[in-house]
Amino acid sequence: MELRQPKSMSELVYFTQRTILPDGKAKVWVFRSECPSCKKGLMGKPIDPKTGKPKTRATEYICPECGYTAEKEEYEDTLTANIEYTCPNCKKQGSTQVPFKRQKITITDPNSGKKSRADAVVFECEHCNFKINITKKMK
Repeated sequence: MELRQPKSMSELVYFTQRTILPDGKAKVWVFRSECPSCKKGLMGKPIDPKTGKPKTRATEYICPECGYTAEKEEYEDTLTANIEYTCPNCKKQGSTQVPFKRQKITITDPNSGKKSRADAVVFECEHCNFKINITKKMK
């Protein structure tokens, strides 16, 4: 499947490039969608009037054309994630589209053996059906 590549970061809601141990890679991007109300503008986070940059911790998305607002979870659940990857299991490259819905998964730290929960976009390799997790960046 040939995915549409972004021309600039301004047309994206989300972008990440990750290494999936041991030999995998993934690049994920999610395009902004058009306003469901006016169908003209692209929905985005509100702009801070002092800095002119989007508010990163905002809980809603706003249409710059008509002022329509949507809650973050409600809006992000309607988006589609585009993924190009190299499977860590079979080493084959592939691409896919999945709904941009994060699921709670359990991660085990290989060094300490501790388990923790994290949000991740989960998809399967199209060649070997290996489940691949793209976790939310941890701090």
